[in-house]
Parts: sequence; structure tokens; C-alpha cells
Amino acid sequence: MTTLDQAEAAYRVEVTEAKRPRRRMTGGNWWRYLIALAAILFALFPIAYVVSAAFNPVDSLAGSGLIPEQVTLDNFRSILSGSPGEEGSSEEGLDIPYKNWYVNMIVIAGATAILSVFFGALAAYAFARYRFKGRRLGMLSLLLIQMFPTFLAVVAIYLIVLRIGNVFPAIGLDTRSSVILVYLGGVLGVNTWLMKGFLDSIPDSLDESARVDGATPSQVFWAIILPLAAPVLAVVALLSYIGTINEFIVASVLLDSTDKYPMSVGLYGFIQDKYAQQWGTFCAGVVLAAIPVVIIFFFLQRFIAEGLTRGAVKG
Repeated sequence: MTTLDQAEAAYRVEVTEAKRPRRRMTGGNWWRYLIALAAILFALFPIAYVVSAAFNPVDSLAGSGLIPEQVTLDNFRSILSGSPGEEGSSEEGLDIPYKNWYVNMIVIAGATAILSVFFGALAAYAFARYRFKGRRLGMLSLLLIQMFPTFLAVVAIYLIVLRIGNVFPAIGLDTRSSVILVYLGGVLGVNTWLMKGFLDSIPDSLDESARVDGATPSQVFWAIILPLAAPVLAVVALLSYIGTINEFIVASVLLDSTDKYPMSVGLYGFIQDKYAQQWGTFCAGVVLAAIPVVIIFFFLQRFIAEGLTRGAVKG
């Protein structure tokens, strides 16, 4: 056997040995891949069904399958034109301010996300870097408040906003600013805890070095802490945005005018008697409403994994 043949035989043995553990691992863990595939299908099925109903001319969930027999854009045209309903029906010609709902959704959710990140970062920085009287009690109070669901305080929230509106009409009932303020009060606690855990993982030596160089506390916060905390800020903004879009109870109680509804409250009318259960139009509106969330998630995805896991390193 020549030297070339020996080298080729040795290479084949190495390749065979390298492949054996991989095959053994895959063969022994096949059930894990099966469970993962089942979980993915379970999560994607509702999304696929909604998308299918949005492009289905049959305006009923019971009569439409996962794959529509015909594909149409009529549902999207109907909801964007503001006049859902079949031709000749009594529902045709209804004035549906879907575009106003879309703008309200972006404004309310966007303002809540930005302000919650800003105020939450300030509070988290104070709890993480400073030692003051009442610090532990304040953190514990923020945690305990989150134990109670929002709908338990709906009556109290309504009365508070009603009384405040008598003095400051700009933040009274039937205003978007009142909804934003209420949402801020609901998300600041958990956001502060999440960001505080992340800030604890940033070494204190960076703050001390900056102070030695003459940096003020505000310069340390804006120039050093915030850039390093970008992952958790992105996570908090995304969670606040999604949570605000999905919220229904508070917005439906505080807002009375149809053109001031956010998307969650406005689309609810399509699955009750108000718009005669226009399921196809409802699904089209849901698909359009999901576009901003998908875009934001796409741009922030590289921060999400680090922001969710790094805060658990040091608490």
C-alpha cells in the first residue's frame, strides 16, 4: 500500500469517527426534535388561520378552511375604505375609522414604550447605583403592585381620570393622553425590575472611572450606562409596545369616541353585533395591525436574547 493510499484510509477513518457521535446524538434525541416541531406547528397554526381568513372571500370562520379555495383582497379593501359589508346588505356604507385606529395604536403604544423605557431606566439606575433610605421598601412595593391585575383597579382608575379631567381636560376621559398615563403606571414596576437586574451586571468600576475623569452623574448615565444597557432597553420597549397593543379593558373604559379607539377596541366591533361579525374583515385588520410589531421585532431581534438573559446574572 502506497503512502497516498494510507493517508486516504486514515482520512476515511477520521471522517467515520467524527460522524458516529453526531449520528448517535441525533438518534437518541429524536423525540426532542419531534416535540420542538409540534410546538412550532401549534404556535403557527392560529397565525396561519388568521392570514388564511384575511384572504378568504367567505366571511365566516366556520365555512373557511386553512387553505382558501379562492384568494381575494376584498377584505383589505373593505377595512381600508371604511365600509365593510357585502353588497346589498344593511352593513354596507358604515363609516369605520380604521385608519384612525391604526394611528391611535401607533401613537399610544409608541408613546408608552418610549416613556416607559425613559422613566424605567431612570428608576432602575437609581435603585442599582445609589443607596438611600427606603430603597429596599420601594423595590418591594414595585414588585407587590404587579401582583394585582389591572382590571381590579378599573373603577378606581376611571374615577381618578374623571376627577383629573375636571381640572386638566387634556388628560381626562376620552383622551389618548389619559390612556398613556394609565399604561405607564402599569408597566413601570416590572420594567424597572427588569432593567435594574441588567444594570447590576454592568461593573461599578466603569462609573468610578468616569467620575475620576470628571464626569457628572448625568454624563455617566447618558454616555456610559445607557449605551451598555441597549439590549434591555430594546426588550423593555418591545414588551411595552406589544402589551399596550393587546390591552383592551382600560382603553374601552376610558375612551368613548369611536375615532379615538386603539386597534384592540376598534376591531372588537367586527366580532360582535356592531358590524355583523365581519370575520374576514376582522382578520384583515389584524394582519395589517401586526406589521409594525413584525418590523420592530426584526430590527430589535439581536438585542432580545441578551436583554432577556443577562439581567438574571446578578440581582
